[in-house]
Amino acid sequence: MTKYIFVSGGVVSGLGKGITAASLGRLLKARGLKVAAQKLDPYINVDPGTMSPYQHGEVYVTEDGAETDLDLGHYERFIDEDLNKYSNLTTGKVYWNVLNKERRGEYLGSTVQVIPHITNEIKEFVYQVGRKTDADVVITEIGGTIGDIESQPFIEAVRQISLEVGRGNSLFIHVTMVPYLRGSGEHKSKPTQHSVKELQGMGINPNILVLRCDEPLEQSLFKKISMFCNVKLDCVIENVTLPNLYEAPLMLERSNFSSVVCRELGIDAPLPNLTEWVDMIERIKGRLYYVDIGLVGKYVGLHDAYLSIAEALHHAGYYNNTHICIHWIDSDELTTNNVREKLAGIDGILVPGGFGSRGIEGMILAAKYARENNLPYFGICLGMQIAVIEYARNVLGIKDANSGEFDELCMHKVIDFMHGQSENIYKGGTMRLGAYPCCIKKGTTMERCYGELKISERHRHRYEFNNDYRNAFEQSGLTFSGSSPDGRLVETVELSDREFYVGVQYHPEFKSRPNNAHPLFKGFVEAVFGHRTGGTK
Repeated sequence: MTKYIFVSGGVVSGLGKGITAASLGRLLKARGLKVAAQKLDPYINVDPGTMSPYQHGEVYVTEDGAETDLDLGHYERFIDEDLNKYSNLTTGKVYWNVLNKERRGEYLGSTVQVIPHITNEIKEFVYQVGRKTDADVVITEIGGTIGDIESQPFIEAVRQISLEVGRGNSLFIHVTMVPYLRGSGEHKSKPTQHSVKELQGMGINPNILVLRCDEPLEQSLFKKISMFCNVKLDCVIENVTLPNLYEAPLMLERSNFSSVVCRELGIDAPLPNLTEWVDMIERIKGRLYYVDIGLVGKYVGLHDAYLSIAEALHHAGYYNNTHICIHWIDSDELTTNNVREKLAGIDGILVPGGFGSRGIEGMILAAKYARENNLPYFGICLGMQIAVIEYARNVLGIKDANSGEFDELCMHKVIDFMHGQSENIYKGGTMRLGAYPCCIKKGTTMERCYGELKISERHRHRYEFNNDYRNAFEQSGLTFSGSSPDGRLVETVELSDREFYVGVQYHPEFKSRPNNAHPLFKGFVEAVFGHRTGGTK
């Protein structure tokens, strides 16, 4: 029978529930178990697709095209399993489904209530992920903080699941904060005690407590929390802040985290084989070199808006024995007068995805600077479109070239909706989402990086390259190095005579892993290092 693990958080938000859940997934997978992960988010948006990056951070896209919470990126990077549309559920999606069922008469005239109808919808979603993936263990993170009014239906639903599957087939992990008071020189357990009491008042007795702290805890504190929170002593696990998040599984396992979980769930599994992970951490710690990469974006005030890109850059750094120093450059602040000063000392430029016209001209200046100074350039989604617009303006001489997204009245929309794409467009649910195939042209940077001619990558965008301008670009030296199998959609562009000047319409960062860096990020970082050192290590 599938085992269910529920991870909740208390005291404050941002404690690292997602990293705890992802680390546990990695540990259980290392024991030979098949693991699935999901996130329950209490906000009323149907999904995070239309939410501001300043509000929510990045939107993580799964292979099947679901727009999800960024914690799913942690799950995939740690567990190295592709997640799906059953991996993220919001309050908005729950009510949307329930209200549509009510309108269709599926409740046979019953009064629709939070219990049982809302909780049943949540329960069915949790059960679905186990059935769809045939997982041995389903790890479910409950968003928000215990005590939040909006998360109560989710807490009630997982309480009912525990009752239905039996206590031996379900487990509750509660992540709490243990603050350190410098004035008195001691850690305080009372916030954890109050948080556990709140959870117990909802009918849930946590099996394991994970204590988030910045300083190592005194042994007496474990005994105190164990006694007053009614949890076994070895089920109180320390989670100290680490310099690198990928060390978390090893740190938690030093407290026998996965052994305790397996014991409590009655799982008979071998000890985890963490050799590959340990080797990776040693590589991370032993890096010798440094490069400076300018990430030129419009949401740089919140680094979570580009979380997967930053992680993918670091993954490529691990592979290339190199520390990646990311310089967060606000494209809104780049002008013709300061671009050289702002980008001085940068070894490579990456322009990430985004929506809307703000900051676009600064990104175009960055692409121009990279092209004219033979600097490695990597454009992702919007970053590819920026490279196309810049090339059209400054090489083809089409001075008013633009995207239909930024200027609907523009005479030369080198980026636009494809024919038949723009009818009945609304803000939600209209993008090209999820995995699409791409055919790579021989003799290109793309082929050199991937080592193959057919790939599949995840997309999240509305606008495409305008094929009316295809011949003009090709004749002037821009290479269309990747396209859809039917040749209709341009997926990648590049200057093939450069070490690395590539724009891709998709989001390769979603498929990068710490122990298996994405080939394009590896190629980009290698080119950046070569630019810095003249090609030598």
